[in-house]
Amino acid sequence: MSKGKFALGALVGAGLGAVAGLLFAPKSGKETREDIKAKATDLKVKADKKMEEAKKNVDKTAKDVSLKAEDLKVRGEKAVEGAKRGFFDKK
Repeated sequence: MSKGKFALGALVGAGLGAVAGLLFAPKSGKETREDIKAKATDLKVKADKKMEEAKKNVDKTAKDVSLKAEDLKVRGEKAVEGAKRGFFDKK
């Protein structure tokens, strides 16, 4: 299981646990709704932060892969040119 799926599952589980706790708490309906709204807002903020972190990680990884691919392309082109020179120089 990937870390991302585990983190998402933990976040959802925590949210569901918080909602269940609020629903079964001995409070008035108005207080319970306010608590649920506050928890939902808090979870949204946390989820947004995690999403931004994930986007940054994806962007960084994509940039790293792109740079490595470009480097390999240049190396491959140089190897082909060297092989061509070596092949034609022997004749």
